[in-house]
Amino acid sequence: MTIRAYQEIYLSKAQAVLGNAFDYAINTCNIPGESFVKLFITSSVSKRMENGEPALLAGKSGIDIVADVMLETTGKIIEATPKDRLGRSREYWIGWAICYYQWFSVRSYHEIFKVLSYDDLANMYYPLHEADITKFIDIVDEMIREHFKETNLKRIRNSYGCTQAELAKRSGVSLRSIQMYEQRNKDINKASAGSLYRISKVLGCTIENLLER
Repeated sequence: MTIRAYQEIYLSKAQAVLGNAFDYAINTCNIPGESFVKLFITSSVSKRMENGEPALLAGKSGIDIVADVMLETTGKIIEATPKDRLGRSREYWIGWAICYYQWFSVRSYHEIFKVLSYDDLANMYYPLHEADITKFIDIVDEMIREHFKETNLKRIRNSYGCTQAELAKRSGVSLRSIQMYEQRNKDINKASAGSLYRISKVLGCTIENLLER
């Protein structure tokens, strides 16, 4: 069972906030899309949204989000007047869709944007903006799996600086099991909750971080 940072009842609000932020930043403030993405994932705002911080999900508008991102990352105060729009823009859809995917996948915005560029997302607009969001999820999942060929366990273990043998000794999970999980010869998603918990405690991550999607 996937444990997400916030309940689904708050998701549509979060999507609208990030959609409006992308629209405002790019179409009103004339910030290039790729530049805004870099500023957003550099800022603490992206992490706070991932964590479901109520002050951002319920208490901020898209304009507020852009103002916070720009002030934190560049020191600039943004005061551009929002433009009236008849419908949702391509830029709105990008923020809206990526917010849904982050919530659904429990991946960080930083990790997602390592794989997807702003231009990639812009090119997805016409085939996907009227399709069910599950089509977007399937495409992005495939791109991320192709990019991160290593299993999450191996990636996190290497980042932590822990050998397979050390992890086995400290977690109590057999070395053979760890090797098989990393080689995809054994499905880590079907590992016991106890094994996943012990591995996650050693590596300082969550059980969700270890699971493959």
